[in-house]
Amino acid sequence: MSDTSDAVDIVVYTREQCHLCDEAEATIREVAEDEGVPVDIELVDVDTDEELREEYGERVPYVYVDGRPAFKFRVDPAQLREKLAAASP
Repeated sequence: MSDTSDAVDIVVYTREQCHLCDEAEATIREVAEDEGVPVDIELVDVDTDEELREEYGERVPYVYVDGRPAFKFRVDPAQLREKLAAASP
């Protein structure tokens, strides 16, 4: 396993039984592996927190890359490659 201090932080706001959320996570892992970029993915279930549920509602998955909003609903592999390259140390 790689040193997570070099990993790009990714936060995915998600919820249970969300097929788009599953697709987003799979795309992130696949692109990161293809690019050789270590990522630290945090999955945040919006239904576990009233404020998050109000903020994101049905707008999941919502993805932040390196602390910046990056994707809503679907992760575009080409755009993710660019964002990972920009965020990599």
